[in-house]
Amino acid sequence: MQRVSSYHRGQSFPGRRGERPAPFREFPDRLALIELPAPATTGGPGLWEVIASRRTHRSYGPGPVTLEQVSQLLWAAQGITGKDMRLRAVPSAGARHPFELFLVVNRVTGLEPGLYHYHVPTRSLELLRRGELGAALARAALDQDMMARAALNIALAAVVERCTWRYHERAWRYMYLDAGHIVQNLALAATAMGLGLCPIGAYYDDEVDQLFGLDGKQETVMYMASIGPLP
Repeated sequence: MQRVSSYHRGQSFPGRRGERPAPFREFPDRLALIELPAPATTGGPGLWEVIASRRTHRSYGPGPVTLEQVSQLLWAAQGITGKDMRLRAVPSAGARHPFELFLVVNRVTGLEPGLYHYHVPTRSLELLRRGELGAALARAALDQDMMARAALNIALAAVVERCTWRYHERAWRYMYLDAGHIVQNLALAATAMGLGLCPIGAYYDDEVDQLFGLDGKQETVMYMASIGPLP
């Protein structure tokens, strides 16, 4: 069976097309910018212990998570780990790193409820929209009410051109692989801090994209995760 995204021996590979897309999203109309605490890079439980302990959790306690925990989660998911900004905590095909992270905050110490964007270069959160959005996100996610009860939800939104610029149709495979790397790192980081996390791939695509202000074509949500303290 021929696949549009398949490579075949003897074929010539298409080159890069157009100008290189910007590596980061910018939101000049943001409502506020919140600098995150520096993440911890030493200590904590051992890797093998964390892998063995990882579970999917759909029930959360009523308390908040801390800003330090949010910083640690985001660093594990997309944090810069070298002098070159392409060196991140997760692998990415061709170091394209096509994903932007959006947060729906329900209960985070030091943050008001609302929609945020993780600005990787400055390790900051950009407040894009104020208000309680957890219930709306849960409805858009096939009524999975854990998203309304979670302390926060993280959405991975692909900037499609960032990857197709180099890999054309093959980019779609790479973006889904990259999404898996990111959510696994989130799950391990949450486990290491005693938090619960549930990966979420079931949702009404158009409704979720609309909630995050995405067009669903050039930018679209591919994966989400709900996170909260264990009950």
